[in-house]
Amino acid sequence: MIEFENVTKAFGGLIAVDDCSFTIPTGEITGLIGPNGAGKTTAFNIIAGLYYPTSGSVLFDGTDISRLKAHARQRLGLARTFQLAHEFSKMTVLENLMVAGSHPIGESVIAAVFSPGRYRNEERQAHARALEILEFLEIPQLKDELAGNLSGGQKKLLELGRTLMQEPKAILLDEIGAGVNRTLLSKIADKIAMLNREHGYTICLIEHDLDYVSRLCNQVIVMARGSVLMTGTVDEVRQDERVIEAYFGGGHYEEAS
Repeated sequence: MIEFENVTKAFGGLIAVDDCSFTIPTGEITGLIGPNGAGKTTAFNIIAGLYYPTSGSVLFDGTDISRLKAHARQRLGLARTFQLAHEFSKMTVLENLMVAGSHPIGESVIAAVFSPGRYRNEERQAHARALEILEFLEIPQLKDELAGNLSGGQKKLLELGRTLMQEPKAILLDEIGAGVNRTLLSKIADKIAMLNREHGYTICLIEHDLDYVSRLCNQVIVMARGSVLMTGTVDEVRQDERVIEAYFGGGHYEEAS
């Protein structure tokens, strides 16, 4: 689904991603892990369109998206969440979901004025879709709550719900479990697994908790110093000396001879 090909991203003299290549298989859950500063979020930002690569290319479902704007990538079916939730705090949970819909005709004043029937129809569809997602996430009781009043974990659920409103092919989850209590974290994991298993979503997640990664991921990509260190199962990753050194040795490792 996603091909990250020989990508380098430089910020002045700082090389955040260094000739990095990996693939995200269609229909699987893939973990992207590594120590702080490894380049994981930068790689996500390049895939999502926040940054353009200095060199290299990014393909999404066979299409080169390296220079597409973020909204154009979203229209192709690529969605993402952020480490910090980006809710509209003064809008209700239901309104937050509806505004994230995949066909926002209401963004156009002309369309709303001259095509009122279509506008009302799409609004009804977005409303129905939002209610379905609230039921799926098991938070229908929060639909009229202001998003700014939610707990950190509830905001992460809302963030996930907003990506589902876009009807994506693939979802990038950037530390979806950060700051979430263990009970809610388990619920989020169940929802992610269900989205993959029952609805076929391709998912890639950045996460530091290897137990959480082990529960969800078919394969794991390990980054260190802006490059891929290894790809394998969680068990293989746990036992690799280079990974242990990267995590616990300050991010430095030696290539195997």
